[in-house]
Amino acid sequence: MDVGEVRVADDRDFEKLTTLIDENDGWKMVYSKSSTKVWTKSTQQTSFKMIKIKAVFKDILPSLLYDVVMDPSYRKTWDIYMLDSYDIGCLNPNNDIGYYAVRFPAPLKNRDFVLQRSWLDTGKEYLLFNHSVFHKLLPIKKGFIRGISFLTGFVIRPVNGKGCELNYVTQCDPRGSLPVWVINKFTQICAPKLVKKLQKASVGYTSWKQKNNPNYKPWINPEQISLPRIVLLECIKNEFDNMEAEEFLDESGIDEDSLKGKDFFEEED
Repeated sequence: MDVGEVRVADDRDFEKLTTLIDENDGWKMVYSKSSTKVWTKSTQQTSFKMIKIKAVFKDILPSLLYDVVMDPSYRKTWDIYMLDSYDIGCLNPNNDIGYYAVRFPAPLKNRDFVLQRSWLDTGKEYLLFNHSVFHKLLPIKKGFIRGISFLTGFVIRPVNGKGCELNYVTQCDPRGSLPVWVINKFTQICAPKLVKKLQKASVGYTSWKQKNNPNYKPWINPEQISLPRIVLLECIKNEFDNMEAEEFLDESGIDEDSLKGKDFFEEED
């Protein structure tokens, strides 16, 4: 779906996601270690490259990883970069709209996103993706640069009966004027770091969930959804959504030395 397009995702949208995951044309491998691989690809949408990750978790069931990715309460325990996240409404039981704010290390500016999220359990694999939209209840906030997600998606597949394969693809424009080295760092460090955090979070999820509303899984049980219905007429740009991010901050002159020691860009052992 295009940025700003709000509608219920259909089979064609999920097919496009799996095609991106499975295709090889135009992708360049930039990281390969153990069972994790990272590729990048240039597109015409933005100067920021699309990133694709594939990783195998040998002892984590696909249904468990799906719960970890979908559970917003649990994400607050493992996503150390998340500043805020909440949903404001749903289109149907498999499509909602929400807000996500991410912490960047100073002196970089924090980013936030307004996202429509769509998901599907096919019985064989789990699919989830989001893209940026607009909503009058979520205008640009002071202190943040409003980023754009052209597409961020997961495809989770079974492997050998007891493990799973994580497939992740994203193309975002953080806007502003980030230096090229920041994007390179994200590709080389932050993307593999995401895999490690998801794997670790999956190991701890079952015991955490037993103590935290164990029967509440609205992504599986739609009768538990309590969000109001989205009114399409409210999915419009606000006055400040038309402002260019460059008006808020020029980050192009920030050098790598100024961020040394910040955990956002530090490699893990």
